Amino acid sequence: MKILGITLQSALLIMVALPGVICCCSGLNGCSSVKPAAAISQPVPVYTYKIVNTFPHDRQAYTQGLAFDNGILYEGTGGYGSSALRRVDLESGRILQEYRLPANYFGEGITLCGDTLVQLTWQSHAGFVYDKNSFKLLREFSYPTEGWGITYDVSRIIMSDGSSRLYLLNPENFNTTGYLNVHDENGPVNMLNELEYVGGRIFANVWTTDKIVIIDPVGGGVTGWLDLAGLKEKGRFNSSADVLNGIAYDTKSNRMFVTGKLWPLLFEIATVAK
Repeated sequence: MKILGITLQSALLIMVALPGVICCCSGLNGCSSVKPAAAISQPVPVYTYKIVNTFPHDRQAYTQGLAFDNGILYEGTGGYGSSALRRVDLESGRILQEYRLPANYFGEGITLCGDTLVQLTWQSHAGFVYDKNSFKLLREFSYPTEGWGITYDVSRIIMSDGSSRLYLLNPENFNTTGYLNVHDENGPVNMLNELEYVGGRIFANVWTTDKIVIIDPVGGGVTGWLDLAGLKEKGRFNSSADVLNGIAYDTKSNRMFVTGKLWPLLFEIATVAK
């Protein structure tokens, strides 16, 4: 293996583009229909990782979403009666601020959107918008599907529901404006979970696996895979640690953080070419 001598953002720019995709979209309207014009002729690249840093993480946190901004980690946790939105000190893992969801909600993914934080719930068809600083609840919105992962690409909210489809939402009113059908050379990629927008690509945890899929935000084609096999074992976690879930990206310092449900550690990683 050879460590890439370039930044993560630069690496994304040289990934193989998906050929032959027809997409009719513009701006906030997103893609109302996306279909491959021809079969994909070659597999997409696969990356592995190097651990750059490790940080303490609350082993009681059933991590559903991560975000990072100005040196602060934001985390959404799940579980009926234990779902929360948190502001966390990266270095110590200490919880600096917390908003507890009512016990009838199972918290899911979170994303930063301007001066707000947006949080999904699993099967309640309800999303919440908070003031980023005070965690004051500003508004609620609804959606017809389950809520899994969420991210923001500066113009659109992007949401997953555990299928191979990503929904595009208007960040002003949360109306669905289009969707992306995520696919690689083998067909649809299902179980898309936690999302993060990184350097012009959508990164998505694939639930119950050690893989993160890298997605073209225009056509929905897979442009790469990040294989994190062995990361859980390197943390020497006990049997209570659950699956890999949670991606956060520091846009200022070009750092990527990953963790999992009930993991006692959060990892800063760098991508490595296989």
